[in-house]
Amino acid sequence: MTAYDAIVLAGGAAARLGGADKPGIRVGGRTLLDRVLAACAGASTTVVVGTRRPTTRDVTWTREVPPGGGPLAALDAGVRCTGAERLLVLSADLPFLGESAVAALLDALGDGEQEGALCTDQTGRDQPLVAVYRAEPLRRELALIAAERSGLSGLPLRLLTDGLDLVRVPADPLASFDCDTWEDIARARDRIREHGAVLDEWITAVKNELGIELDVDTDVLLDLARDAAHGVARPAAPLTTFLVGYAAAKAGGEGGGPAAVAEAARKAAALARRWADENESR
Repeated sequence: MTAYDAIVLAGGAAARLGGADKPGIRVGGRTLLDRVLAACAGASTTVVVGTRRPTTRDVTWTREVPPGGGPLAALDAGVRCTGAERLLVLSADLPFLGESAVAALLDALGDGEQEGALCTDQTGRDQPLVAVYRAEPLRRELALIAAERSGLSGLPLRLLTDGLDLVRVPADPLASFDCDTWEDIARARDRIREHGAVLDEWITAVKNELGIELDVDTDVLLDLARDAAHGVARPAAPLTTFLVGYAAAKAGGEGGGPAAVAEAARKAAALARRWADENESR
């Protein structure tokens, strides 16, 4: 993927949430901020503009001047902490933004003449806080606006986007879904508990909580749990998958990882089938 730095704006008054700490609100057991940080994990440097707080990965913290000065002032503060030629700019309230959406923005900007690439939502509305900008034009426009308006505090983002040559990227409805109200939070929480999403969401949440960066074939583990439950006993399912994880961890020093998990699961599944065959032959 193209090299980039990320700026995440995590301030704001959250007036429609009654002044709640929006970046710290949890969806699927993870804060909104941590969910956004996972989407930009490929950044060389990640700058968060807002109040310092624990996060699942290391970031650089800064604040706009004055505090609460609005998105342009916050963006300017973030830009000052970066050094890459491409800057990913995100708000901290995007629960379903993924790395694929970030990659699509970087690909859309490419090496062409445009000065940035931003997402548009289903209504065609620009999303300037789901965007990638070239650093030099972004700094240029921020400086021009500050000079013309005697500062950046309280100014709208459209002043920035109006001055840049941008390519628009239609966003997946989930990627551009942001949480401005408690109703939005409730919808996001309901969405992750839908049948087709709940396992992936849960596994991602557990990996983040435990600090694990490992992609495994969940179907293999689910099949193993089924074989252990049916062929041995129901309590054998969680115990067996735990032991497979333990075995894979022990193999980690010997070139383990997803392959080690798959191999341990294969052995345990074969054992469960042999166990079941013995029971059937009695």
